[in-house]
Amino acid sequence: MELAKSGVYRYAESPDFRVLLIGYSVNGGPVEVVDLASGDPLPTGLVNMLLIYNRDLQKWAFNASFERVCLSRLLRDYGYLKEGEYLSPVGWRCSMVWSAYLGLPMSLAGAGAVLGLDRQKLETGKSLIRYFCRPCKPSLLNGLQTRNPPSADPEKWKQFVAYNIRDVETEMGIQQRLTNYPVPDEVWKEYEMDQRINDRGVRVDTAFVESALALDERSRLDLTAELSRLTKI
Repeated sequence: MELAKSGVYRYAESPDFRVLLIGYSVNGGPVEVVDLASGDPLPTGLVNMLLIYNRDLQKWAFNASFERVCLSRLLRDYGYLKEGEYLSPVGWRCSMVWSAYLGLPMSLAGAGAVLGLDRQKLETGKSLIRYFCRPCKPSLLNGLQTRNPPSADPEKWKQFVAYNIRDVETEMGIQQRLTNYPVPDEVWKEYEMDQRINDRGVRVDTAFVESALALDERSRLDLTAELSRLTKI
């Protein structure tokens, strides 16, 4: 499923969805990587930090709604959350929102370039994402699967892990560079409310919608027939 076409919620609910790597840093320390695709266990400490809903425990990401929704699906698969439940947006902070608030580019690569960070987003990411994250033809290298596992090309997988680490480093660099230009707390409260609205969605009367579509179809046929009669076409 294409993320740009489906949106993050449908994307994360797809039966084909998998979290392959989790890169994170605690309190600005070295970046750690959980290689789920290679069999790494999901760290209990990380899970506990994600489940704590407290504004004092901030969880930062660039386009944080993507990480939060995808990690929610992962934690549901592991039994930490109920079906349809999402990680609370309380305490989540988005450096993409921060960039937008200050008039900076709303892409990780763009923001990093404008800020002149030492550690920029790696350009190799797109090809690696295509190789490991999109459907492929079954082959002997990938074990006749429709997705390339790490064993299909161990060297490329090392590059993918390095790409994951660099993304986290770039995000941390953006935070450090923007420290003196904080976003007001009121904006973050609005962000949390926005995320709750997105999580809940909008109630839709499906019976009403189906009836409206059926009425539209019947009306279209009747009007087309009448137009044909009047114009003799």
